[in-house]
Order: sequence, then C-alpha cells, then structure tokens
Amino acid sequence: MKEIALHALDIIQNSLAAEASRLQITLDEAGDEITFTVADNGRGMSPELLARVSDPFTTTRTTRKMGLGIPLLRMAAEQTGGWVHLESALGAGTTLTARFHSNHIDCPPVGDMGETISLVLQGSPEIELRYTHRLNGQLFFFDTAQVRAQLGDGISLALPEVTLWIREYLQEQETILNGQKGMNL
Repeated sequence: MKEIALHALDIIQNSLAAEASRLQITLDEAGDEITFTVADNGRGMSPELLARVSDPFTTTRTTRKMGLGIPLLRMAAEQTGGWVHLESALGAGTTLTARFHSNHIDCPPVGDMGETISLVLQGSPEIELRYTHRLNGQLFFFDTAQVRAQLGDGISLALPEVTLWIREYLQEQETILNGQKGMNL
C-alpha cells in the first residue's frame, strides 16, 4: 500500500468484519513521527490468534488463505524505524497502533484520510465513528454522533447529499489542518 490512509482503511475493514459498532480513529503527526490508532468494540481476538496475526498465512477469511494487511503494515512501519502494536480481548474489541518515522526515506505519505473516513461511512452508515487528527499542536475532530444530532432522527448518513457533505467537510478540514503544518514548528 502506498499511503498510510490505505493501511488505515484495511484495518478499519477488519474492525467492521469483526462486527464493530464503534470506531475511534486517531492520526497524530508530531515532529518526525506519524502515529495512527484504530480502536473498535468488535469481537476481539483470542490470545492465540493475537500472537499469530502478523503472520501472512494467518487469516480468519474463508475466501483466501492469506491475510496481508497487518503484516504489510508492520513491514511498512518497521522500514521507517517504527512499529505496530496490537491489543485485543475476546468480546471487548481490538486496538491497533502503528508508528512511522516521517523523516525516513521509506515512510509512505499519509494520503487522504478524509476520503478514507467518508468511504467507511458510505459503506457502513450505521457505525459510530470518531476521528481525531492532531498535527503539530493543531486538532481536528469529527464525530458521527454530532452529525446525527444535527441531521435529526431518521436521516441516514448514506443519503447521497449527506455523504457528499461529509466527504467535502472532511477534506476541507484536512486541507486547513495541513495548510497549518508549517506554522507550528
């Protein structure tokens, strides 16, 4: 995968496959470190599966015999001198944190996290999702509970006009945050 946002999308898809109803996604860019975390309330993993999940020949999918998402993420992070950490408990959910060193030549760009979040909501409009992006002391926060409160009861986040607004809002806020990147050094 060529962007951190695509790695995040893969991890989020794992959360949704594990029947998560709540997601907390955090992207933190500070100094020369990029850290993203995806925490869910899905099924979680047994200690045995958690110990093997970084092996590309371990997967819970029935459509193929390989699971490359976490191994590729681990490789990408470790190539920059970073790491991946997983915590999980059956019935309680999973938290994955990945750290990259952005000053390393092999560090992938962050990519379009706004598009990633809007795609997740388009496919799973019922999910409770909180997204936080910190960039050198600046903060952007998005919460589907706040959007639903503004829309009122019975309005789906999957409606085309709502989906378009969410996508444009997220991209606008990411652009503003990234525009301030050099201001707080």
